[in-house]
Amino acid sequence: DVLALPIFKQEESSLPPENENKILPFQYVLCAATSPAVKLHDETLTYLNQGQSYEIRMLDNRKIGELPEINGKLVKSIFRVVFHDRRLQYTEHQQLEGWRWNRPGDRILDIDIPMSVGIIDPRANPTQLNTVEFLWDPSKRTSVFIQVHCISTEFTMRKHGGEKGVPFRVQIDTFKENENGEYTEHLHSASCQIKVFKPKGADRKQKTDREKMEKRTPHEKEKYQPSYETTILTECSPWPEITYVNNAPSPGFNSSHSSFSIGEGNGSPNHQPEPPPPIADNLLPTSTPQEAQQWLHRNRFSTFSRLFRNFSGADLLKLTREDVIQICGPADGIRLFNALKGRMVRPRLTIYVCQESQQLRDLQQKHEDGDTVTSTFFVYHAIYLEELTAVELTEKLAQLFSISSQQISQIYKQGPTGIHVLISDEMIQNFQDESCFVLDTMKAETNDSYHIILK
Repeated sequence: DVLALPIFKQEESSLPPENENKILPFQYVLCAATSPAVKLHDETLTYLNQGQSYEIRMLDNRKIGELPEINGKLVKSIFRVVFHDRRLQYTEHQQLEGWRWNRPGDRILDIDIPMSVGIIDPRANPTQLNTVEFLWDPSKRTSVFIQVHCISTEFTMRKHGGEKGVPFRVQIDTFKENENGEYTEHLHSASCQIKVFKPKGADRKQKTDREKMEKRTPHEKEKYQPSYETTILTECSPWPEITYVNNAPSPGFNSSHSSFSIGEGNGSPNHQPEPPPPIADNLLPTSTPQEAQQWLHRNRFSTFSRLFRNFSGADLLKLTREDVIQICGPADGIRLFNALKGRMVRPRLTIYVCQESQQLRDLQQKHEDGDTVTSTFFVYHAIYLEELTAVELTEKLAQLFSISSQQISQIYKQGPTGIHVLISDEMIQNFQDESCFVLDTMKAETNDSYHIILK
């Protein structure tokens, strides 16, 4: 028998320490066979066909009297398809944006609603291509059929052809309602490793693996797991972003629009500035070991939660760069050190904007009061751009005015002789850093939206 040494407990390292004796209230079963070519102490691997519907059974695993507060209540589950490889996890945003660019209008993950049973209010946020969510009743039969539309080789470096595809993870996070009716209280998370092939490719790969195993000697076969007809998702740490999940409609489903009141004081010196966007999740020296553990999970350092189990915020912040690299290795060590120090990445472009209608009102008021124009003081707002696109500028201006980006029809820049030039990505990329603009707004002719002119 193999000794239960830490080196063989690969999956345990990803679990929070408090999960050791935790009751698993649910079990999720993916109805697809595991590969026979997986070694005994490795995680199972399941092959899926692109676009094919696969059933995941949602099973209530509670004993009598456990979690009585969810009896007769709905719970929310969020499904994600994410990268298994750490190297790709670091660049997940860029990878998914690249996929979106190459496959416009497609989604990475979908629910096959007609085939699914027991799911309520399924949602697929248009801005999160790899995430779906729904409500369900644990006391009733629930099966959700999912479709994965990306294939594993789409994220490999295409140099010679025939590259080995990257593995993904299917992760499910389940929540119960809090006192305010929001689904924010985490109940259970589980995941499994998958690879996705072009249609029928998964069947061929499964057959190839089976034939390879048949050729091995009985002694060699003992080192491999048998192929199981279904894949049981194993418990894992909750996805880091789930602390911000609630039962409000996702942004892509929100049809309500704020009123866009022009000249309501956005440029006035007496105007109270909007609350700043949430700052980076910095660890504080006063954080307790429990709070430090939560910070590690939120920032995707769950692998090291056991190592730092008794470290307070002050303990972690005292670690030098060399200490962290020695403990966690070069890649994770540098990432953890930068996260601990809360280093902000400088934006690619900063511009300053002020609202013209308010400027004119202030000037008029100064003249009426007999003040000189030279004493006029205007407030500008800083806008930080990372992607340097017209869409990003539209979204940032919409946030500034507390309106929906759909209410901004077009953005123009005033050019020579007062002409209005439509803002393009290329134009934004040629803006000088820390340029100042006065914003003028003009009602669109056809609907309730507005044109914005940068002067």
